Amino acid sequence: MKPPPLFITLACALTTATTSFAETVKDREGAVRNDKATMENDKRWMYNDVAAGFAEAKRSGKPLMIVLRCVPCMACSGIDTQVLLQETELTPLMSQFVCVRVINANALDLSRFQFDYDLSFSTLFFNADGTLYGRYGSWMHQKDAQEKSTASLRLALESALALHQGYPANKAALAGKQGGPTPFKVPVELPALAEKYTLDLNWSGKVVQSCVHCHQIGDALRLSFRDKKEAIPSQWIFPFPEPETIGLTLAPDQVAHVQAVAPKSPAALAGIQPGDDLVALAGQPLISIADLSWTLHRTPDAGSLPVTIRRANATSSGVITLPDGWRTKSDISHRVGTWPMRGMALGGMVLDEVADADRTSRHIGANDLALHIKSVGNFGKHAAAKNAGFQKDDVIVSIDGLTTRATEGQLIGQLLQKHQAGETVKATVLRGTEKVALTLPIQ
Repeated sequence: MKPPPLFITLACALTTATTSFAETVKDREGAVRNDKATMENDKRWMYNDVAAGFAEAKRSGKPLMIVLRCVPCMACSGIDTQVLLQETELTPLMSQFVCVRVINANALDLSRFQFDYDLSFSTLFFNADGTLYGRYGSWMHQKDAQEKSTASLRLALESALALHQGYPANKAALAGKQGGPTPFKVPVELPALAEKYTLDLNWSGKVVQSCVHCHQIGDALRLSFRDKKEAIPSQWIFPFPEPETIGLTLAPDQVAHVQAVAPKSPAALAGIQPGDDLVALAGQPLISIADLSWTLHRTPDAGSLPVTIRRANATSSGVITLPDGWRTKSDISHRVGTWPMRGMALGGMVLDEVADADRTSRHIGANDLALHIKSVGNFGKHAAAKNAGFQKDDVIVSIDGLTTRATEGQLIGQLLQKHQAGETVKATVLRGTEKVALTLPIQ
């Protein structure tokens, strides 16, 4: 069967857009304009018009699927291609939704669009009345093979349709999934973004420079606390924790299927076992790993989470108890939002823990602080540590009174919550076999 012209055009555009990261970065403007030119002519999609999507969902009775995609970013390009192409296994499911594609965050309603802002591909499923059925998109989907992500998205689509068919009888169970009040209505009201961006993209000029990327929302929210001389809340230093934070390894091609459980972790202590399926968390029906991360994101720094488990076709209930400080176990090293925090807290250093095998030769105890400086920045705020005398391959063994084992993220959290710009902290580094005392400026 000969594919329709639009399919050929779209396939060619997507193939061109994913040839190499370097080419995409070189022509970010072209990538965004090509996306618009292609998608505006695709009758399956509403392009950058959320209001029209909700209106059509109300008229048709269909649920609403809103894809948020940072086009120039190559991460998630594979699954994005599968979503956009017309002849995939997702097509019959997607045809049951009103589909909206959003490529910028300028005008997002922040009380409604609350998701992991560090991702380059996220999907939210709504009822026409604004009730959110669930979220899709996580770091697991961003880094895993395309076919696994496509399988998990298919299951999320099926689960969202099932929730839609059961609505509004199930509305109470969905209450925890909804966004909440925010101090800013839209991203361009955030002080860090207000002077540079407007609600609308500048299609007649440099469109890329007029676009608010989703990760800038998280960056600007953190800065809003710093500007008020307030500590950044831990949920914005460690946003949307991954399942591993509570000891779970989940299958990337399932909704929430447990592959492994870390010994003595909160998940293990709750009785969760490999092979289990997590059906609901905090009373919320799960349609994806992103739903689990959302629930963790909204959980207090210490507390308990009711969990519903399916094991061998039998369903049971349990409770995951989260100890004080559980959130700091979240690995934030890979997040784009961590880079500005490195500038604020670490003066631009990138750190990782010294491996156990290397500690003995350096006379460092197993439970002692030992953060290896992988790199120091060279420009602006990210050059502050270098200018203060910190060097690549130094090992931080004491900083701000912290001498016990900690990750880079845990150190960032301590410094951002205890100190404001203009303050300094004392540090000691190992440089070879010599201990060197240094002072780190907080920015």
